[in-house]
Amino acid sequence: MKDPINIFWFRRDLRLHDNAGLFHALKAGIPVLPVFIFDRNILDKLENRKDRRVEFIHHALTGIQDQLKAIGRTIEVFHGFPDKVFEELARTYTIANVYTNHDVEPYAGERDAEVAETLSKKGIGFHTYKDQVIFEKGEVLKDDGTPYTVFTPYSRKWKSHLNASSFASYLVEDHSQHFLRKTVHPIPTLESMGFEPAGLQFPPESFTDEVIANYATNRNYPGMPGTTRLGVHLRFGTISIRELARHVAPLSETFLNELIWREFYQMILWHFPRVGKGHAFKPAYEHIPWRNNEEEFARWCEGNTGYPIVDAGMRELNATGFMHNRVRMIVASFLCKHLLIDWRWGEAYFAEKLLDFDLASNNGGWQWAAGSGCDAAPYFRIFNPRLQTEKFDKDLVYIRRWVPEFQEFTYPKPIVEHEFARKRCLEAYGSVLKAEA
Repeated sequence: MKDPINIFWFRRDLRLHDNAGLFHALKAGIPVLPVFIFDRNILDKLENRKDRRVEFIHHALTGIQDQLKAIGRTIEVFHGFPDKVFEELARTYTIANVYTNHDVEPYAGERDAEVAETLSKKGIGFHTYKDQVIFEKGEVLKDDGTPYTVFTPYSRKWKSHLNASSFASYLVEDHSQHFLRKTVHPIPTLESMGFEPAGLQFPPESFTDEVIANYATNRNYPGMPGTTRLGVHLRFGTISIRELARHVAPLSETFLNELIWREFYQMILWHFPRVGKGHAFKPAYEHIPWRNNEEEFARWCEGNTGYPIVDAGMRELNATGFMHNRVRMIVASFLCKHLLIDWRWGEAYFAEKLLDFDLASNNGGWQWAAGSGCDAAPYFRIFNPRLQTEKFDKDLVYIRRWVPEFQEFTYPKPIVEHEFARKRCLEAYGSVLKAEA
């Protein structure tokens, strides 16, 4: 019989340093084989064969492989269905335990339950750990034990829970001798999985303290480099949330609050999983009489609404997979309230396009804009694109970058007049919400 090994399963934690599940796998003291699965349950549904997220993951795994090769170890990367992959691994190795980190998304829960059952039948343990947040699930609750649904008191309680151990690192390096020594296992190419590189550069993992220190002042201006663009690295775990939060906490409470918003939305998804399955957090908002005009939706997607700040955001998204956070709020409000198109249409489009797509944050942001979420903008708050431009892009730096023709005759007229759209929105929302009151 072969000597037993442990397996560490990478998912949203694509790094070798300060990784909770990996630390516990190595600390157990027997050889550890790291694996990653390009999950066909996810990849087979992707229509874009140049999906930048798949390329980003591939890039991150190549980096992990290079680090492991330097110490004579390897990662095994698969393209398949997780339960089938673990069946194959169990035939190849004598597996004692599988270690991984928590993932609160609905599909992830279903997948992990299926894999845990498959492993249990073979006498293999399945252990998961908190890694992608500082506080998760039920760790930050009201005094009566119920979950918060308003951010500000949640953030206060979150901060009151902080202590020296909150940011403590998991020193994987102290146990790296326990990685399984094995011939390097080649990573499947993008092409072999039906994808191809898009040829775009990814945002760096690094940032300057100056950006963090000035974040509160500069973060709302899309024409200037006032944000870190770390979203994709947090999404796929190429940086440690503990290291990041520990570093920025003394520099900017505003930036720390952004990290807390991320955890707030993950907490909401955990306690109210229906929001991740297409349901409004506030049930009354299920009855909004959306217009859902497909032609207008297409113009919004393409960045041809005739509102330059909206079009700039959509064009930036389509070209780069990124959109400035202030502009995300403007374009989301425009879709839901100016065009009366169901927020779920916009949520799905962002899910397809955003390099840093995260189900909890994306859903939380869209429901905030539509007024249907917890702690959401009230339904009568309707962003005026012109005023938003005057306030946050008054020199038109951002607009000129993405909509250079906005002053030409070829640029389309506004898809809808603001005051008309505002009145129509208030009537549509009011007809339902006043009846529910």
